[in-house]
Amino acid sequence: MTKFLLAVHVIAAIIAIGPVTVAASMFPPSARKVLDAPDGADALATTRLLHRICRVYAVVGVVVPVFGFATASSMGVLGDTWLIVSIALTALAAVVLAALVLPRQSAILEGLTPESLTSEGAGDRAATVRLAMFTGIFNLLWATVTVLMIIRPGSTTGA
Repeated sequence: MTKFLLAVHVIAAIIAIGPVTVAASMFPPSARKVLDAPDGADALATTRLLHRICRVYAVVGVVVPVFGFATASSMGVLGDTWLIVSIALTALAAVVLAALVLPRQSAILEGLTPESLTSEGAGDRAATVRLAMFTGIFNLLWATVTVLMIIRPGSTTGA
């Protein structure tokens, strides 16, 4: 059963977290492209799609820690330091995504309406830069969790 839980946990992480990290990273440049060329309907549609991917896969991503806890419980490692640190970093990544990335994406999208883009001074380029910073923090947290899951400091499994 442990191998099944681990496989589902890893597959869920790849399928759910991967798209969020990529789409979130692509969002700020896509929004800047809309700001630079406001008549580009394709760029605006792409930016909206990236936000939707982030929202949907963030919800789907809840499966990852659920199966992670089940796997850790099955393996008997719930009290291991590397896992506790991974859980804390995962929680922090979720907070960054839910409180800093997704709301800022929504706010930027609200400023990218076709009506506002035709007016002078529409859009806030600095907001996209701040969003890129928060997205980078989110991605760095996930990368750290991934490394911890692979090397498991103090593990006796030889990994």
